Amino acid sequence: MQQDIPAWVDGALRPMDKLTVHRRGLRHPAVSVFVVSGDRLLIQRRALEKYHTPGLWANTCCTHPHWGENALTCAERRLAEELGLTGLALEHRGQVEYRAEVGKGMVEHEVVELFVAQCDHMPPVHPSPAEVMDTRWARWSELRAEMAADPEAFTPWLRIYLRDHAGLLAG
Repeated sequence: MQQDIPAWVDGALRPMDKLTVHRRGLRHPAVSVFVVSGDRLLIQRRALEKYHTPGLWANTCCTHPHWGENALTCAERRLAEELGLTGLALEHRGQVEYRAEVGKGMVEHEVVELFVAQCDHMPPVHPSPAEVMDTRWARWSELRAEMAADPEAFTPWLRIYLRDHAGLLAG
């Protein structure tokens, strides 16, 4: 399925085919969400059908906004689509930029709006099988240890977030 996402081309934001954006490594907006309960982060394992980084563990969810869609609306939409999570209070935690090779000749060069939802309990998750093959609540310390032992089991962006931006995400 072809999908247009915003990307910067010649200094202007334009709608472009998502695969083209990633094959060319174009800079583009994105959203990443972290659902946290106490000392645990909800992570997901990407479905094997994903066009890049299939089967790898990632943060709660991430995506690209549709053309004209604001970041908060995008984050809420994607939480519902991927994990069946609705009604969470999302707090904007800032913007980060990264560039990472994600396999199959593709590059994520994202300007990411980060959102965190602090939950008093671990809400039930209803993953979409087309997007998510597994979920789990991971303690931050255990996640870092797992990532150190087997970094290739995790998406490049989750490794970057935990290495460079952990202060924005927890607590």
